[in-house]
Amino acid sequence: MPTLTKLFTMEEASQHNTKGDCWVVIDGKVYDVSSYLDEHPGGDDVVLAATGKDATDEFEDAGHSKDARELMEKFFIGELDSTSPPIPELEIVKKAAKNIPQKVKEITKQYWFIPVAVVGISVVVGFLYTRKK
Repeated sequence: MPTLTKLFTMEEASQHNTKGDCWVVIDGKVYDVSSYLDEHPGGDDVVLAATGKDATDEFEDAGHSKDARELMEKFFIGELDSTSPPIPELEIVKKAAKNIPQKVKEITKQYWFIPVAVVGISVVVGFLYTRKK
């Protein structure tokens, strides 16, 4: 019979990102490492930097030992819900992205003379340079 574990969303896991309440997601599993921060050989800053996102790559790149992987089981609290979307985009970003094409058009209309002036000056300088020779 399979073991039932609690499911957490990435958004929920990312909210636990302080020294007193620190969750890390590695290989689709959620770990509460709050009590281990002071004991972590790499320091608590390394672990805190990995909160709020999937830290699998950082964990693998560090080359953790078999003992470290066994120690992780002690902090396991659940699994990542793969059906939920990743952390949602901020509303500000969505609104800004919609207005970018319009803003580019406005800037292009407003400052069209700059590239035209550069090309015009280049043509005049080139013409004067060839006349001297």
